Amino acid sequence: MGGGGGQAQQLQQEMQAIQAEIEEIEEEIEEVREEKTEIDEAIEALNTLESESIVQVPLGGDAYVRAEVQDIDEIIVGLGGGYAAERDRDGAIETLENKQESLDDYIDELEEEIDELEDESDEIEAQVQQMQQQQMQQQMQQMQQQAEEEEGDDE
Repeated sequence: MGGGGGQAQQLQQEMQAIQAEIEEIEEEIEEVREEKTEIDEAIEALNTLESESIVQVPLGGDAYVRAEVQDIDEIIVGLGGGYAAERDRDGAIETLENKQESLDDYIDELEEEIDELEDESDEIEAQVQQMQQQQMQQQMQQMQQQAEEEEGDDE
């Protein structure tokens, strides 16, 4: 009877670990969605800016400087892995849209991973409940046996 309690506790710990992993993945999804929002903003800016437009360029530490766009068809776009390339406006927008599609695919993968973890957690929870029911049945049987033994002693 004592072994079942230890196993139930172990399963509870597994469920907690799975829940922690789900929370980490949800945070990662939120970060990816923020990145997608930044890409949306960049695409919108590329669609509206013209050469000789005045823009605020971030320097870091929440400091900005005004600058004039000399040529809207000379855009440096990050390609990933620390690499960047110069693109014209349409090429830059296409590169950013491709990034968004990759991020959408990544979000889908993460959401599938969450679904799998939730299924695993549900299975463990069912095992815990089954073990608890078995323990209760064993306790009831023991109580009945004790009651019967006491009745036999009374006679």
